[in-house]
Amino acid sequence: MRYIPQVSFKSDDSSTRHSVLTTARRTAAVINALADERPDPIAVADVLRAYGEADPIELTTRDVAGMRAAAALLRQVFAAEHADDAAATLNRLLIDHTGPLRLTSHGGSTPWHPHLDHDDNAPWDEWLLASSCMALTVLVWDRQRPPGRICASTSCQNVFIAQGSGPERRYCSRRCATRERVAAHRHSHSTEQSNETK
Repeated sequence: MRYIPQVSFKSDDSSTRHSVLTTARRTAAVINALADERPDPIAVADVLRAYGEADPIELTTRDVAGMRAAAALLRQVFAAEHADDAAATLNRLLIDHTGPLRLTSHGGSTPWHPHLDHDDNAPWDEWLLASSCMALTVLVWDRQRPPGRICASTSCQNVFIAQGSGPERRYCSRRCATRERVAAHRHSHSTEQSNETK
């Protein structure tokens, strides 16, 4: 099982910042940051910066509330069991929430890349939903399976991008996988002891 760590951008390599995989990973990280009932706008902005979004990032509580609604819609893609389910969810989101496909270089400040939001100054929630739908759609197309999952740990609801060609991941991190293995072992051990005393 291979776990891909969060990518942190220290350079100005905007071509990497706009890659499909980086955008998909950013989507998962932002969804997880927005999972709290009242996410801190500064913490959400820090996640965006960690994935290469340029300053100034000034999020209001209203921006974060809109992004949180977008994240709830995107979480449905991660909950999909099969490629057909993920594709159906993405098709619905694309029809209901995005504009036409267009290329932008943000006035020459970035390499050309696709956008589905209505313009370069779209609100944060529209940008998050559109850019995330684009990346997740390409991953479904490329891999013919859901682009990610919700962690199978009962104490974690984080989403993650599924990677690699090996067995499909069930957990967002080694920590969650280990915690679940230890819990299963303890449960099995206590059941054995309980059966021995009967």
